[in-house]
Amino acid sequence: MTYQQTLDYLFARLPMFQRVGAAAYKANLDNTNKIIELLGKPHQKLKCVHVAGTNGKGSSSHMIASVLQQAGYKTGLYTSPHLVDFRERIKINGKMIPKNYIVDFVEKYKGEFEKIEPSFFEWTVGLAFDYFSKEEVDVAVIEVGLGGRLDSTNVITPKVSLITNISYDHMNLLGDTLEKIAAEKAGIIKSRVPVVVSQYQSHSGPLFNAVAKALKTAVQFADKNYKVIDHKLKDGFLNTTVLNKVTNTSLNLDLDLTGTYQLKNVLGVLNTLDVIEKAGFIIEQSDIKKGLKQVVKNTGLEGRWQTISEKPLIIADTGHNEDGIKNVLANLKTIDHTHLHFVFGTVNDKDVSKILELLPKEATYYFTKANIPRALDENELFEKAKKLKLKGEVFSNVKEAIEAAKKAYKKSELILIGGSTFIVGDALAES
Repeated sequence: MTYQQTLDYLFARLPMFQRVGAAAYKANLDNTNKIIELLGKPHQKLKCVHVAGTNGKGSSSHMIASVLQQAGYKTGLYTSPHLVDFRERIKINGKMIPKNYIVDFVEKYKGEFEKIEPSFFEWTVGLAFDYFSKEEVDVAVIEVGLGGRLDSTNVITPKVSLITNISYDHMNLLGDTLEKIAAEKAGIIKSRVPVVVSQYQSHSGPLFNAVAKALKTAVQFADKNYKVIDHKLKDGFLNTTVLNKVTNTSLNLDLDLTGTYQLKNVLGVLNTLDVIEKAGFIIEQSDIKKGLKQVVKNTGLEGRWQTISEKPLIIADTGHNEDGIKNVLANLKTIDHTHLHFVFGTVNDKDVSKILELLPKEATYYFTKANIPRALDENELFEKAKKLKLKGEVFSNVKEAIEAAKKAYKKSELILIGGSTFIVGDALAES
């Protein structure tokens, strides 16, 4: 098979959460265990960092990988979903897995995998572990796909686990309260493996403490060890000074991920790097500073408060749940603009009403849908938005919505693209 034929096979045969939603979710690790057994347990050969959380886990994973890469370590990075190219999910030192590796892997294991009947995600996790093991990476940063306890990545025993934060998302699968969601995320905590939590939250902090205690490990809340003293946008970077409360020293950083919500993530990243150092990795302060200054260059991360165009000013962000949208709207306040044009779409398994309630009434909306079966119909979205007095028009695809926003755009205004990771993915595919 060619690479495209291989991808077509994977997309057609395997249920893919990104496309179909809950139907692709497997509430156990049975298939994953069969896959790693078939592959010779490649995950056991890896030194891993495991990252979970509702928002920020992708950014945090890329930041950690960038610093480790900067420190000279051959660094594997597994994340999901992809925005444009499937190979974005599996990288070593910022370079995507080769097409021929995917083709050879699928051809080699196709028959055995078809007997197991895995989901797309389960298959991809097996591919990542196999690739990182064969390439003998020094360290692999592994992002949880969904939840934690029953996520396919949760077969690893990492050197450190990081949980970014807990907020509402995927309630149909993870639970309808923050406590239930936190319990699922806490499932990545392992016996005697240190765990870092980016921020202490009253609904999840006590649970994380209890789980860690039961598993005889230590939990550190990064915002109790680190504190952002100040921050400002400067020369295209988010400049921030962070105080280490333990050593009473400060560190000045230029972050190329300029969304102000990254200030929460960077505390967890710094605390996690402390634990990684204690595990025997050598990381200099200069590696941290340079690694965090060029996350995009080192890892290829896209879609996080990303400026797609200066004229017209177009920014895309993958924030897609209540907490994520709140962060996006907070970031809008840092950009001078006279009017907002919002290219907006979402998926059909979200409580979109709560998200729509947060959106500014004075903006002009371009309601659309991503090119996936799971996308919420643009007309249905428009009707829901109209009830909340949001004004705009309907477009059948992201490209048409962006073109309309560009035509309406005037100097000093802003075009924002978001509401769903997949809306951003379609936009980047067109840019």
